[in-house]
Amino acid sequence: MNPVHKKFSRRARVATGGAVLAVVALAGFGAVSANASAPAAKPAATAAAAAGATTTSTHLTIDAATKAAQAALDAAEKENQRVTVAVVDRNGNTIVTLRGDGAGPQSYESAERKAFTAVSWNAPTSQLVERLQQAPNLKDIPGTLFLAGGVPVASGNAPIAGIGVAGAPSGALDEKFAQAGADAVAR
Repeated sequence: MNPVHKKFSRRARVATGGAVLAVVALAGFGAVSANASAPAAKPAATAAAAAGATTTSTHLTIDAATKAAQAALDAAEKENQRVTVAVVDRNGNTIVTLRGDGAGPQSYESAERKAFTAVSWNAPTSQLVERLQQAPNLKDIPGTLFLAGGVPVASGNAPIAGIGVAGAPSGALDEKFAQAGADAVAR
């Protein structure tokens, strides 16, 4: 037996242990009580935007974007063309992309960039190709692709989406299929 334990009786050891536990419990309770009585942190203030400081924009729903993409892909498949179709929102964010069976690997990014270009300028990309003659630096804008095959979708003359098609042997065909997608949303 440990010599220290010999000096204390069993009763003294139990009493000492109980006292230690009581002190530990009281210290913990004091810490919890001190935290509970501390003042609550104030919530962060929020500022409301002034009247006229915001705008509302119109976006295609996922269903409408999917309908447009499928209509463009169907138009291409009727002519045995293997393409990719991309639909982007007003901000150029991709809503949906459909890659047709057998579409080339380059067609995915090209379709997205054509859609982005069309919505950015609210014009078919075939028209924008002509603008390059007067402003050749347009092609240097990141994310754009000035090849025929992209068309905008507008609501009240404001662009709300772009549809891009890539993979057909000509930009004219790509744009024809993209227009079929835009027409499907207009119905």
